[in-house]
Amino acid sequence: MQHEVTMVQRLLDSQGLISEPGWARSPLWEYDRDDIKANWLRIKEWDYYYILSHDKNIGLSVTISDLGYIGLMAVCFLDFNTGTSVQEDSLIILPKGAVGLPPNSKDSIVEFHNKKLNIRIETSGDNRTLDITVPSMEFPNGEQGLTASLTLTRIVNDESINIATSWKELRTAFYLNEKITCMGASGMISTGRKVYELSPQTDFGGLDWGRGRWTYKNRWFWGATSAMIDSIPFGLNLGYGFSDRSPASENVIFYDNKVHKLEEIRFQFDAEDYMKPWKVTSSDGRCELSFTPVVDRSSQTKVLFLKSKQHQVFGHFDGFVILDDKRKIQIDHLLGFAEDVFNQW
Repeated sequence: MQHEVTMVQRLLDSQGLISEPGWARSPLWEYDRDDIKANWLRIKEWDYYYILSHDKNIGLSVTISDLGYIGLMAVCFLDFNTGTSVQEDSLIILPKGAVGLPPNSKDSIVEFHNKKLNIRIETSGDNRTLDITVPSMEFPNGEQGLTASLTLTRIVNDESINIATSWKELRTAFYLNEKITCMGASGMISTGRKVYELSPQTDFGGLDWGRGRWTYKNRWFWGATSAMIDSIPFGLNLGYGFSDRSPASENVIFYDNKVHKLEEIRFQFDAEDYMKPWKVTSSDGRCELSFTPVVDRSSQTKVLFLKSKQHQVFGHFDGFVILDDKRKIQIDHLLGFAEDVFNQW
């Protein structure tokens, strides 16, 4: 069930079906909105960045999305020292692709500006620069205003996890995704009068780049981290719950810039209290983790036919994973996140 794609190709054929479902170590599928056999309401596009400072014990997430009938832009700052999160977001009604998200994760400029949020993300080669200002963001200490000027640097020839899958009930519905981890973060984040200087030796960013034509109702689970273990880049991407994953899963270990493929993953948690400890296990026995929550970044929305319930929980992973060559990597108090998301959209 782990079909690896190795050739560059158009994502969709003339019937709007995925040409070759599976996973890849680099973005081999060529995405074009014009190839999608669906109303613009069903097309979903997003870029989601997360930055984790293992040194300062803080996090930052940035979302730019175009969901057809609505666009969501969000910036969230997380303080794991105090167990708090603060978010500012903006909505666009009926963007219909006007947000202008690029057809691939390579060189591009993505930006959004209004009175609440100013986001500009430029990708050039192995570097991504994020310039963000959120003047009205208010923090628990009463101070106001977030500014971030960051550079995320990808290791040359670093592999990523790419997946293209469809839905059993509707094969013209598809999920195209790339996850990049372990990008060294440099620059600064200021929250009110507090300034955090980030270092690529201790602080890392990740990208969730997604494009697709989705079905109406879905629930998914996702977990990730980016870090260094014994001076070697280490990351996890663990996800399941929607689309037909029989061609491939997106579950991988990133170690020393290479992908190590896992089989099925399961999260065990208390859906009545997401702050209780979680367990993460794999069907092949190569991933055994406990997850201790610190912050539940949660939200719930219900408007007419739209419904969303999200719990993105940040905390610490402990346990072990096993690489393709059978080496066991011990994980100790590693900052990351795990989420449970349900959407009717």
